Amino acid sequence: MEASVRPLGPDLLVAVWGGTHPHIGAVALALPRPSLRDKKKTSATSSVLTLLGHKEDVTAKMISEALAAALNQNVVVTAGIHWDNLKAEEIQCIVQLTERLTRKIIEKAGAPSPQPSPPKWGRGSRKGRKT
Repeated sequence: MEASVRPLGPDLLVAVWGGTHPHIGAVALALPRPSLRDKKKTSATSSVLTLLGHKEDVTAKMISEALAAALNQNVVVTAGIHWDNLKAEEIQCIVQLTERLTRKIIEKAGAPSPQPSPPKWGRGSRKGRKT
């Protein structure tokens, strides 16, 4: 498995591919937010688009949410990984490689303070807005 990581201003764009037929199978966008369990921690929420017949949605979601929470950045991840006729233990190996790749990206990008940043929508926020 391989990855390309590109900062885009305050955001991060990541492409992950591997196997015998690299491609785009899914795209995930994750945004950092305060954890629902502990407001002092940062978590992430995401949206995923998956191409018909592809299974990379889980991979793209996992990577994007982990990066957004750890780096406190908006993150887009494209994922396209393909090997034919994988056995259960081979799929587990890919999951482990994905986790290792995610940790490596976090280490290289350098995790800033875990405090969530204020919403980027600015003055147009509906929450708490008086009309």
